[in-house]
Amino acid sequence: MVVNSKTFSLRTEDTSREWFLIDAAEIPLGRTATKIANLLIGKSKVTYTPHVDNGDYVVVINADKLVVTGDKEIGKVYYRHSGFPGGISDATLKEVRAKHPERIIEEAVKGMIPKNKLASGRMARLRVFPGETHTHTAQTPKKVEMK
Repeated sequence: MVVNSKTFSLRTEDTSREWFLIDAAEIPLGRTATKIANLLIGKSKVTYTPHVDNGDYVVVINADKLVVTGDKEIGKVYYRHSGFPGGISDATLKEVRAKHPERIIEEAVKGMIPKNKLASGRMARLRVFPGETHTHTAQTPKKVEMK
């Protein structure tokens, strides 16, 4: 029996992208971020190739109604630095949720995406909205059912 099995490698021009919609009010932050990261990377596709950006677009709604477990609301701290000496500042998850709720999901997903040349392009396809409405209705995103 002769099997002609060659390794499949996707070319950049053969990629096809879809739009997906995720409601962040349904399940915890970590599970939401892993699902988003897998869609952005394209790992759920049969044509997945590690060195080709084959991921999809992801629209996240209800970022302000994000679900977290335990005492993460006051215990989880986000740091940022201005670049100047002594320029570090911190904010708890509760403070970040009040000012910029979309940053919570963006930071969680950014931490789950591989740190390589494809990361910035993948993060550019993530669109996070704090409320129920979004500006991508023309793309007709498919709703992702999360458990």
